Amino acid sequence: MYVCSCFGVTEAQVKKHADAGACTPRQIASACKAGTDCGGCVRRIQALLGRGDCARRELIDQRQEPAVASVARPVLSDAA
Repeated sequence: MYVCSCFGVTEAQVKKHADAGACTPRQIASACKAGTDCGGCVRRIQALLGRGDCARRELIDQRQEPAVASVARPVLSDAA
């Protein structure tokens, strides 16, 4: 069954890319362009991806801290 009519991408192709490590609709789009034209298939791609096994997603889910990079700030002294 076709998921993306614009580029002729099937469910099987989306699942193949997901098995190869694509975890998000953006990663699927990078692999096969699905979801990059009219956008009508993005929700179907999300449904196919679900909350399945994805190494990166598992790392994010296990993280206790907010998912933002911490930036070291310089210490300013009054001895100028």
